[in-house]
Amino acid sequence: MTDTINLNHHYWQGTFIGDDEAARRLATLPAAVEAALAAPLDTETVLAACDALSRALRDPGHRVRERLAPHLPEGGDADREELLAELAEFLGRSSLTRKLRRELGGTAPQRLSRPDAKETVYEAWAPVGLVAHIAPGNAATVAPLSLIEGLLAGNVNVLKTSSADTFLAQHLLAELAAQDPTGALAERIIVLRFPSSRQDWLRLMCAPADAVAVWGGESAVEGVAAHVPAGCRLVEWGHKISFAYVTQDAWADEATVAALAEDVCLFEQQACSSPQVVYLDTDAADTDVLHAFAERLAAALAARPAPAASDRDLDPAEYAELTTTEHLARLEEHLGLTRVLAAPDGTWRVMADTRPALTASPLHRSVWVKPLPRKDLIAALRPMRRYLQTAGIAGSRTDIAELSALVLAAGATRVTPVGAMTAGYAGEPHDGVYALQRYSRRVAVQADARFAATACLDDLARPALFPPPTGPLLDKAAVQDLNRGVDRGDAELYFRSGGSTGTPALSLFTYEDYDTQMHAAARGLLAAGYDPARDRTANLFYCGGMYGGFISFFSILERLGGVQMPMAAGPDHRATAEMIAAYEVDTLFGMPSYLWQLLHEEADLLRSYGGLRKIYYGGEHFTEEQRRTLTETFGIEVIHSITYGSTDLGPLGYQCTESGGSVHHLHADLHTLEIVDTDEDRPVAPGETGRLVFTTRARRGQHLDRYVIGDLGRALPGRCPCGSHAPRFELLGRLGEVMRVATYFLNYRRFVAIAGEHLGYVGELQAVLTAGAAREGLAVRLESGHAPDPDRAREEFLAAYPELRSAVEERLLDFAVEVVDGAGLDRTATSGKLLAVVDRRR
Repeated sequence: MTDTINLNHHYWQGTFIGDDEAARRLATLPAAVEAALAAPLDTETVLAACDALSRALRDPGHRVRERLAPHLPEGGDADREELLAELAEFLGRSSLTRKLRRELGGTAPQRLSRPDAKETVYEAWAPVGLVAHIAPGNAATVAPLSLIEGLLAGNVNVLKTSSADTFLAQHLLAELAAQDPTGALAERIIVLRFPSSRQDWLRLMCAPADAVAVWGGESAVEGVAAHVPAGCRLVEWGHKISFAYVTQDAWADEATVAALAEDVCLFEQQACSSPQVVYLDTDAADTDVLHAFAERLAAALAARPAPAASDRDLDPAEYAELTTTEHLARLEEHLGLTRVLAAPDGTWRVMADTRPALTASPLHRSVWVKPLPRKDLIAALRPMRRYLQTAGIAGSRTDIAELSALVLAAGATRVTPVGAMTAGYAGEPHDGVYALQRYSRRVAVQADARFAATACLDDLARPALFPPPTGPLLDKAAVQDLNRGVDRGDAELYFRSGGSTGTPALSLFTYEDYDTQMHAAARGLLAAGYDPARDRTANLFYCGGMYGGFISFFSILERLGGVQMPMAAGPDHRATAEMIAAYEVDTLFGMPSYLWQLLHEEADLLRSYGGLRKIYYGGEHFTEEQRRTLTETFGIEVIHSITYGSTDLGPLGYQCTESGGSVHHLHADLHTLEIVDTDEDRPVAPGETGRLVFTTRARRGQHLDRYVIGDLGRALPGRCPCGSHAPRFELLGRLGEVMRVATYFLNYRRFVAIAGEHLGYVGELQAVLTAGAAREGLAVRLESGHAPDPDRAREEFLAAYPELRSAVEERLLDFAVEVVDGAGLDRTATSGKLLAVVDRRR
């Protein structure tokens, strides 16, 4: 294994290769890049692979850790575990989705979507193309993590590691590529290990690059810049200088001094955010304060544990800089300019200097202490603005607010408390910029009116392809068990289901996941013909009791910028109708059962108003007869499903302008759909009816894989006439709507179809099951005002439904048709949804 590593120490698009092969392939790098860029990289592919690798790194017994162990930097077990933990934290889905949201605005930034739903203009973050990463030799994790940032932006990446480095970058990135069954990541990863003196290789890897990221000091940047072609973006991650600023209130505070010592000793000042200078808010004349503070800081450094033996081994250049700086400072003591306090063994030194100019430290626990009154702060620091990074401030709340503004104006890019200068947070900008934006381009496509119902241009170009889901099928009970194990930090928004198919269930979301889903549902509403620039909408979904209907559609309209009257469903239909007329509402959002009641109870007022044009419904379905009545009686021009979804999974499907009935497109950027047999856990043949099984892709707080939602449906072949590549499926009812009655399976949907086709019935229909003394009973309940004669209806049902007729003739079932008031039908208390089947046999 060792011989292979030594010979094949380059990783090129999935294969470890040696120097000769790497040289040959470098000459063809432009062609390799063009081939890889031919197919776009879905962000979800990167997130899924990174998260899988993160889980492997957290598992002490995982073979990935075993394979990486020989390539970890030298150090104790604790240091190695800390490095693996750092990598696992960065690679986790939670960290990366937060980074994507902060830096590129969402978890699918590469998709051409409409930033303003009222305009047919599409924008996206596109990769620059090829990013060449020149990694430093003193930070083991920087090289692979820099390349992963390039992957998140969708780029092909070529990484140069130092010839003195271990093989961690090559093997970690090879393990990442192995987590992606599509092979898309491997195509975008090239890692080369060679010295900077090999200028021909450096020139070949930079020549076709669209961005070159350089980690290092000015000399390193200059050495690479000579090979950067015109028009190529040079991204400098150079050495920076950080400092602390301490106000009078904090001078004598021992906790502040101890925190400063911690910042100095952590990482032996090798981090750019480590303090090299400590400024006191005083002037040069106050040497007593300056020297007293230097003594306290020296005592705090002396109290810290000694540096590790490996950190004491300085190379000749580092040792020369350290000794020269200390000796010059000691010489200037005779001029009254400085005072030096140092450890006898040379492990730390504090150099008090009356001159405020920012001076770089020789590092290795060496720190300057200087006076700088805040009135002179900008003048003293601004000449070094290109090099400033972190300012750690100690003082009162007012001091921190005022001084933060000053140091940022002077050129610093970060402000932290003293004691936390080297700490960061997920998604934090680096050196004043977001890395992912530096590795991306903002692109735009202007389209004409033909694209009014196209929310995402990518849907017209290609299907979203993800690895097939694996693992066991989950039912609602299993999902509720998963909810009980959700981290409290990922449970920010609580919803309860409407309870139409059983006991209301709890669903948990992060606000980020909720936002992603609302944006997706908003895109689906555009596809259904909603026009946020012109439509005036009454939101008539139910609200309260932790039910998400009204709240979700409020959020969707907010993201679309649509005009909204947030009325909510209420019992006073007259007041609702009057508001619809008064506010010139032309579009209604709501449950079919509620909208049906509203329109018929207030038919005179709403017909005389005459302004209603569109209905978008959810949670239930309108029958064909009901649709005909809405069109002919109320003049409704557009009737579409507002979304197909569930409380726990969110939006699952949407209708386009070419879809009708129960046909929906899949939200393919959020979910994967499988259709499995109703009795066995196997896929059905194309076009056959089965159970709908969804796997959620774009969700941080909860992973719902292979969730059997309880609905029946079938996939529809071919591409939709609307042009979208998003898969289509037809909903065919719920598993609970197939009733096992008197040894027969009877389908609620069949009763609805017979009522419309044979009886011209346009009202609501409910099936009630009972257990009699002699046999089971089935009553079909129809709304008064719309229902035909019940005896005639009974005969039509028996004539048109052979299985029902057989059950009655065999005296296994008592069957009746009842006509009741619409308000007397059983509904869920939370959502107002009609209970299709009421089973009272239990």
